[in-house]
Amino acid sequence: MMNDVNLVEFPKCEHHCNLALLDKVNIRHSSQKGAAKPTVLVLISLLSAFGLAIAGAGYLLGNLLGTKPNAARIPSLSNQLSTADSTLKILGDTFSGYSTFRTPTFQNALKASGLNLQYADEFDQAKRAASLERGQADLLVTTLDQFLMQKPAGKVVGLIDRTIGADAVVLNTKQFPQLKSLLDLTQMVQQSQVKPKAMAFAGDTPSEYLGLVLDTKFEAFNLADFKVVEVADASEAWKRMQDSRENVAIAILWEPYVTQARQQGGTVVLSSQDTPNTIVDVIVASDRLIQSRPEKVAQFLTLYYRRIDSTAQDNAQLKKDIAEDGQLSPADAATVLKGINFFTSLETHRWLTDGTFEKRIGSTAAILTMAGKLDRVPDRPKNLFSDRFIKGAIANTQKLIDLIRASDPQMAARLAGTQAATVLGNQPSKTQIQSAPAIGNLDLKGQVSFEAESAQLTRDGQQTLDRLRKEIAEFNPQTVAVRIIGHTSRTGDAGQNETLSQLRAQAVADYLYSLGLKHKIMAQGKGFREPLAGVSPEDNQNQRTEIRLVRLR
Repeated sequence: MMNDVNLVEFPKCEHHCNLALLDKVNIRHSSQKGAAKPTVLVLISLLSAFGLAIAGAGYLLGNLLGTKPNAARIPSLSNQLSTADSTLKILGDTFSGYSTFRTPTFQNALKASGLNLQYADEFDQAKRAASLERGQADLLVTTLDQFLMQKPAGKVVGLIDRTIGADAVVLNTKQFPQLKSLLDLTQMVQQSQVKPKAMAFAGDTPSEYLGLVLDTKFEAFNLADFKVVEVADASEAWKRMQDSRENVAIAILWEPYVTQARQQGGTVVLSSQDTPNTIVDVIVASDRLIQSRPEKVAQFLTLYYRRIDSTAQDNAQLKKDIAEDGQLSPADAATVLKGINFFTSLETHRWLTDGTFEKRIGSTAAILTMAGKLDRVPDRPKNLFSDRFIKGAIANTQKLIDLIRASDPQMAARLAGTQAATVLGNQPSKTQIQSAPAIGNLDLKGQVSFEAESAQLTRDGQQTLDRLRKEIAEFNPQTVAVRIIGHTSRTGDAGQNETLSQLRAQAVADYLYSLGLKHKIMAQGKGFREPLAGVSPEDNQNQRTEIRLVRLR
């Protein structure tokens, strides 16, 4: 059985670390009346001023607060360095969210604690998983969808981040001015008789997964309708999009290229901000490492999350790391960081224990299954991950939260992963929802049917909406609203049909609200004014309900 992991102290402090963070806490505490344990705060300030090792600060702070680490449980540095199995090999790629693992500061902190980290890029996800199985790697970092598809011989032991706008589907509106939504894109594809439009993205990345989201969730959008151009990196997809000879109508990019595309006239039709928690990056430990050296897994995670904690308030060092790692300008690095939300240890633990990660696995696997990338949704998703290795990381984070909660509740909430979500200033009106740019119509996977000449939903219609609720719930209610559009066939009086279509659209909206959706929903009836193309206006096929998602700006 694995020993509980105690606080891991840094014998060395380089650049920005928790000592600097505690020094800022000291300033806040000293400005408050009746600040507890002033001796501790003075000592922390002195230690920071003279640049002493954070290990000493942590040890002294532990003594004074009565939380001294158990020295018997922390091997000496010499013992750790003399251990033959102190090297961990980790595979990843050039994604900015993985920059922490590549920085000298983090690697030196690991080395000072007795771990040597060897990081290598392996862009082929299948080879990455195979290396883990063959023992050529101990850990890998990847996205949840790739973990499910590649099935490496290991478990998810930590969560890194989820993107909140760093990945996006961009329409080439500059070259094709009529392109403003997936509806326009579908129409363009249908009218392209000679040269098919191209779609560019980096294969085996979140870009490809966002493409699968479009393919499985939106009506009439099919990847097969495009000349798919798979490239190695988003920078290449962006270059292809700018070259008019490539005929790229749609590209899936990540930052900073999303912002560059928008600045040059491209239309962001869907981003990871609109689909929160869709793209999640994870840390996977091999089964072999978990069985033979579980304490190393725990030690690695404790140091990693401690590094993340140190950037919670001041992310200047993280921006610098991303800029240097990706050879980006400071502005581009800031843009990248703005689109990424890093998990703290407490938030990771909550996801792994309260069912959130299990549900995320189910949702991701469902999309992969519908797209033909996975045989089936895993029967026992809990077997794919473990929360047992982050106890030491949680202890560190919790002590820091306890120390700063009174002086900086906002930062404490950030560390706990419980900060409130950003809320739009004013709630959008019906007119604003109606004029908001469309994303596209959801694939209903069933009929929204009504009783004859009535706005009463049938049982089948309710079941279709029950399934659809889960689809809509995947989208961010802060950035995505819903338009329900009712249509009828051209039979009978125009006014009566207009009224009936409005009542039916409102019945759908009311039913979705009754299921607990938080999104703003607007109902609109159009009677028989917009019959389907190629279908007689009198045909019953025109009696339909569209569920259209729009982006709130």
